Amino acid sequence: MSLDEHKASAGPDPMSDDEKRLHELGYAQELSRSMSGFSNFAVSFTIISVLSGCLTSYTIGLKGGGPVVITWGWLGVGAMTLLVALAMAEVCSSYPTAGGLYYWSAKLARRNGPAWSWFTGWFNFIGQVAVTAAIVYGSAAFLNPLLDLQFGFDVSLGHTFTLFAILLVVHALLNQFGVKIVSLLSSVSVWWHVAGVAIVVGVLALKPSHHQSAGFVFTEFVNETGWQYGFYAALIGLLLSQYTLTGYDASAHMTEETHDAARSGPRGIVNSVLISVVAGWILLLGVTFAIQDYGKAVEGGPAEVFIAATGDTTGKLLILVSFGAQFFCGMSSVTANSRMIYAFSRDGALPFSSFWHRINKRSRTPTNAIWLAAGGAFVLALPAIWNLTAYLAVTSVAVIGLYIAYVIPTFLRLRQGDDFKAGPWNLGRWSRPIGTLAVVWVLFVSVVFMLPPANPITKDSFNYSPVAILVVLGGAGLWWVLSARKWFKGPKVQGSAAELAAIEKELQSLG
Repeated sequence: MSLDEHKASAGPDPMSDDEKRLHELGYAQELSRSMSGFSNFAVSFTIISVLSGCLTSYTIGLKGGGPVVITWGWLGVGAMTLLVALAMAEVCSSYPTAGGLYYWSAKLARRNGPAWSWFTGWFNFIGQVAVTAAIVYGSAAFLNPLLDLQFGFDVSLGHTFTLFAILLVVHALLNQFGVKIVSLLSSVSVWWHVAGVAIVVGVLALKPSHHQSAGFVFTEFVNETGWQYGFYAALIGLLLSQYTLTGYDASAHMTEETHDAARSGPRGIVNSVLISVVAGWILLLGVTFAIQDYGKAVEGGPAEVFIAATGDTTGKLLILVSFGAQFFCGMSSVTANSRMIYAFSRDGALPFSSFWHRINKRSRTPTNAIWLAAGGAFVLALPAIWNLTAYLAVTSVAVIGLYIAYVIPTFLRLRQGDDFKAGPWNLGRWSRPIGTLAVVWVLFVSVVFMLPPANPITKDSFNYSPVAILVVLGGAGLWWVLSARKWFKGPKVQGSAAELAAIEKELQSLG
């Protein structure tokens, strides 16, 4: 008897605990469950990407408060972000499904579950698209100076946007090859980030002939926002830290592809934030100590700091190392975004849901959702062709959209109290105080990052983040009132145990 015949006679393979739990949640195992706990962590750590967020948004901190806000603001924001991550991780352990946040809201709401789920999903959708746009545009803006130095491809809004579009296409194509290659590259990315931070900080510590003083790095305040109020400028500067520390919901969206998801997902969320806070602070200190000319640093960002502090050749190497991390970050962001779109459309909540939910039978990946993620990011970043502060606006949209989606399930979990059924990873008696602080913090930053960042307010400096959020949520709200409330009942199950098994058998036969 051949091996295949022996397997057939032995009957179907027994379901794993992950597959059993997914069936209990109402879904078939459509995606390939091939990611380890480390790979799950790696996706979130890669999307946070301190070599991306810290460097591409560094000038926001330089203008809004300067070194003191960069140094201490990072630690303060990091502490509050860790509370949000802990609260999110606890809920993830109970509901390890690719739907993530909007699925959690539906299950945790005492009343009007479909409405909570609908709006959580749309906040998550706009936040995911925005963070993809911000990551990839930031990497394009970082690459442009290197190409200018090496090939004379001068830095301009048009050239940066062209690079942005090319990078988006490359990320989408990479994601089409399947979850295994993305998982491999994400694992490589972790070590790239660790080594990259060590290289950048090490070179900046040893190479420059001059460093800033500790007094400058830890106490110097700078306000170049145009607003006369220093406190207001400092709040704007916090966007550097809060934008960087986003995207860790990716671990939740990847749980249907992760082994031991009820523990690996929560650990991926928390560990990615914790390690990023430490690595990011070290990186920010290294760059800030190495500033040679503050005015030029404000204009040229970290790329200017690298060149001025270490010379052309070494500076180009540091830019290249940083861009490599940013490239991995963009790739992982498209991955997480596409999984959220796949899950949301699986439940019929996006226009043309049946198209976006379609699975590539060979790779077992949501190919159409991948291209929607890339296309949505392209559209959202279009104002960057003419708006000088468009990057700041896109980062604001990312923070506001994602963090509101992050905290709605936490708020609903708090309302459940002792009725909440905790998973194997939980906060115990710390759940309520941590959750309460997380909700308060998100409400605070959601207001702050919709404020105008620069004075005077012109078409070039206008923060269009409130407009972008209102357009998307206004459309979602109107759709809800006129139509969706009649048919959207929240996450919908795919069938009975037998029907779920049939879906899985069909996919296995086609794979």
